[in-house]
Amino acid sequence: MTRGRPTKMEFSRDTLALVLAGGNGTRLGELTRWQCKPAVTFGGHFRNIDFTLSNCVNSAIRRIGVLTQYKAQSLITHLAGGWNFLPRALGEFVEIWPAQQRVQASWYAGTADAVYQNLDLIQAQGARYTLILAGDHIYKMDYRRLLERHVASGAQVTVGCVPVPVEEAGSFGVLGVDSHARVRSFVEKPHPGTLNIGAQSSVLASMGIYVFNTEYLIETLIRDAALEGSARDFGRDILPAAVREDRVAAFLFVDGAGHAQYWRDVGTLDAYWQAHMELLLPEPPIDLYDPAWPILTLPEQSAPARLLAGSSRHGAVTNSLLAGGVVVRGANVSNSVLSTNVHIADGAELNEAVVLPDARIGENCRLHRVIVDSGVHIPAGTVAGYAEALDTSHAAARVRLLSHSYREELEYATRDDRRAPVRDNTVDLHQEIRSRQGPGGWLSVA
Repeated sequence: MTRGRPTKMEFSRDTLALVLAGGNGTRLGELTRWQCKPAVTFGGHFRNIDFTLSNCVNSAIRRIGVLTQYKAQSLITHLAGGWNFLPRALGEFVEIWPAQQRVQASWYAGTADAVYQNLDLIQAQGARYTLILAGDHIYKMDYRRLLERHVASGAQVTVGCVPVPVEEAGSFGVLGVDSHARVRSFVEKPHPGTLNIGAQSSVLASMGIYVFNTEYLIETLIRDAALEGSARDFGRDILPAAVREDRVAAFLFVDGAGHAQYWRDVGTLDAYWQAHMELLLPEPPIDLYDPAWPILTLPEQSAPARLLAGSSRHGAVTNSLLAGGVVVRGANVSNSVLSTNVHIADGAELNEAVVLPDARIGENCRLHRVIVDSGVHIPAGTVAGYAEALDTSHAAARVRLLSHSYREELEYATRDDRRAPVRDNTVDLHQEIRSRQGPGGWLSVA
């Protein structure tokens, strides 16, 4: 019997996925002080990495290595507890591949080096295709369509890309493609003024998603490792070299009308907050409730969310997401995301707030456009975020992060002059400050 054309399912089964989860995540400030970006909570009870891993499983890609390096313990705990359900006996797994200096006595020097230092593990899998993914982006994608496009193109590498406004080009690798979607140029994070694009209002940005023919990947990484001056990075070294060899195709992540599908890099505080606000739209651009494409995670053992009347008011919760274990007592909460085991005390007012797990909001607090870090206890009467919302002169200060550290800045802000500058969008709300306040005292950090 003549064997027909391979199916998308067969492409998936012949693919090894590698999730790059070792980034330091400094642009998120205190959110990544003790954890890497892929481990940060998103949408109430998910982690960032859950979206990439769910895409793999839903796309029938069941051999997944997660490459870790910096501050990985909370991520390791999450993966070990919530992503251990694939049957190893059938060759399916989500494995943690930590930096082990397997090839040389150094840590990962870049994204390409992270893969290079695990070449023996990659070769042992014998997969025809290797899918390289980031572990800190929020989106839903059927990778089988990407694989099908890759095989049909005859390319050695296919890059997932999405249209973005020209002014955002400096944040991405930018691709130039021809009418057959072959990549003719690749520039990593260019200044928009250096791009020769005429009157174009958008450019094609790399999503950090690459599918390689595994043999070509191995050959290219070995060659790059021998080059002096290489940054050992896919965007700076591997892809530009492959483009010069005419080995690269593009996969446009767009809908039928050519518009970009939902994909968010939540690597800054503003982008992280904005992505949460998008979840609260009447028709959110990403559906967390889709049974046909579930977002899987480690389920928290928590009680149901509870809404209680306060001592003197009933309060209200409108247009918000509440995870398990949330308790709201006589507070007004609107347009906010409350993560697992968050408690909001009597008289508090929250609007456009993202509150991470185990945080406590004290009585009569007024919080607007803030991110409250995990486990932070906000003292009673705190007012935060209103000055940033009114200030349109500095976009980076639009969202305020309330975290554990920078204690000296909060102490300065409690003096008579409350206009103290706050660096990195962060206000210190260390619990020691609570002991300095008398009954009914209040603190303004707006």
